[in-house]
Amino acid sequence: MTSMLAPPGGNTTSLVLPMSSTRRAFFVGLAASAGSFLRDPIQAVVAYDTKRGPDVSLRISRVSVDVAPGHVIDTVGYNGSVPGPLIRMREGAPVLVEISNDTDRPEYVHWHGFPVSASIDGTQEENSLVVPPRGNLRYQITPREAGARWVHSHAMAMNDLTRGVYSGQFGFVYVEPKTDPGRYDQEVFLATHEWEPFFVEGDETDAQDAQEVFGETDWGPVQVEVGYGIRSINGRALGYGEPIRVRDGERVLFHLLNASATENLQISLPEHEFLVTALDGNPVPRARRVRVVELGVAERVDAIVEMNNPGVWILGSTDDDVRGAGLGILIEYAGRKGTATRAKPPASDWDYTMFGENREAQAADERIPLVIERVPPGPDTLGLERWTINGKSFDPADAPKRLRQSLRYRLIFDNRSADAHPLHLHRNTFEIAAVNGKQTSGVRKDVVVVKGYQEVEVDFTPHQAGLVLLHCHQQMHMDGGFKILFDVL
Repeated sequence: MTSMLAPPGGNTTSLVLPMSSTRRAFFVGLAASAGSFLRDPIQAVVAYDTKRGPDVSLRISRVSVDVAPGHVIDTVGYNGSVPGPLIRMREGAPVLVEISNDTDRPEYVHWHGFPVSASIDGTQEENSLVVPPRGNLRYQITPREAGARWVHSHAMAMNDLTRGVYSGQFGFVYVEPKTDPGRYDQEVFLATHEWEPFFVEGDETDAQDAQEVFGETDWGPVQVEVGYGIRSINGRALGYGEPIRVRDGERVLFHLLNASATENLQISLPEHEFLVTALDGNPVPRARRVRVVELGVAERVDAIVEMNNPGVWILGSTDDDVRGAGLGILIEYAGRKGTATRAKPPASDWDYTMFGENREAQAADERIPLVIERVPPGPDTLGLERWTINGKSFDPADAPKRLRQSLRYRLIFDNRSADAHPLHLHRNTFEIAAVNGKQTSGVRKDVVVVKGYQEVEVDFTPHQAGLVLLHCHQQMHMDGGFKILFDVL
């Protein structure tokens, strides 16, 4: 069994642990309001062993990413590469982390999928500790569960499309299980990302399609969206990086991460099937074979592919335009060269419930309805939409909803918009209880995509006190007020 990281920016390093002016003014105003979070962060006492050096060192600094000919991206990344080096941890083993910030801006580093304290969760909203400009931060975390996690910037972007996950500040974190049967021949980590983001007015057909398909009549003026110049897997556009080399008969374990700021994806490998074994790093009750993997922003999927169709193939987006813009990577069988064989991808039948138990989830102690609605752009918002939960956009002055430790809560996401929303719950893992009324249990995640006009129910039991952030991981939606805070007592 071998373990590999398809080269991020040509770097195979891994850390193996011993354990317009008016429009601009409007955006700047939004950013100033978001900046209020920077005042008075919690100065928590973070315990760690001072007698030894860090197990994980993350350095936030500028880096040039050679994505494709004519596309050298100047961005900010971790440890000089994009994605950052693969970080391996061990289940239950404490890890001393040191983060250094070589930039002139404060940063928040979020360990996505880890049940850490609010003080080190890496968000403004939870009053987490800041990594100061030209400074550093040290703390200790203990990964409690094995699986695919990731680390990324949680800085607010607003009008600055160089910040947050628009930048190169992201990387895989893999928590090794205490026992690993290793029923595969290769292990490959692939992170998708988009580059050269820019604001663009949405196509008028967006409004027409929404009205025809969903019956929406309040779409409003043409809105501002984010477009991209080029796309990549592991920092390389399709055809520019090295292919993944396989042999006939091999079983390859793919860890797939959607590290986009805004784009949900569908991924396929023509003439091959994915045996999905884990979602967001958590093993599924029922492994299922699919032709197309769906990845909402921030989701991870673990899947085994049996290499039984020799040739040269493209693992990448099912969308011709997205794949053509670079979101793909070549799979090359031994002894095979030449142009990749093209095949029309099948329609997706992706459904979370197919991986769960066909039984009702445990009853919840309290049900919390969360109605998601879109506020169309108006004449004074310069094409920017807003988002509300239960009729209100996020306001840091609002008191968070109080929850109690060890009670089971059911969050009922009622999406009354045409958009698909990847919703992320910090510091906790939830269990999917129902999708559009279809009951299930056993599927544990930290991100769930609630599709247009869909209702999804998830259960979680908070075990740690403190603030807990729930938000849409689509950066523009989060910037547009799509988030809510809980306070666990």
